[in-house]
Amino acid sequence: METKRQLQVAELIRRNFSNVLQNEGSYIYGAEPLVTVTSVKVSPDLSLAKIYLSVYNTDNKQAVMLHMEDEQGHLKQSLGQRIRKQVRKMPDISFYLDDTLDEMYRLNDLFHRLHEDNQMGEEEE
Repeated sequence: METKRQLQVAELIRRNFSNVLQNEGSYIYGAEPLVTVTSVKVSPDLSLAKIYLSVYNTDNKQAVMLHMEDEQGHLKQSLGQRIRKQVRKMPDISFYLDDTLDEMYRLNDLFHRLHEDNQMGEEEE
């Protein structure tokens, strides 16, 4: 169970890190990929922020994540400049790939193919 302060800091980081990616993301991973912040989880002592990212418009998502990790110090500094008045200590950040939407599309496609092949069973009215 996350405390109210953890949720507040997570939302603060999510909003501001989205702005950092909007302003500086194309310099890091190029103009083609679209990277969005899906959620942020903050540790109970507020010292670590896990940032979950979705990567679209590219087939090589892992390369984008590697570019982000290479520039982690620069991204943390940019985020710190934005939130320094709201937090006492800037938490360490780590990036995780959120593939929830990819999994949803894959399952949707699978169900669609099963439905076309009449393998879904009888529909009851």
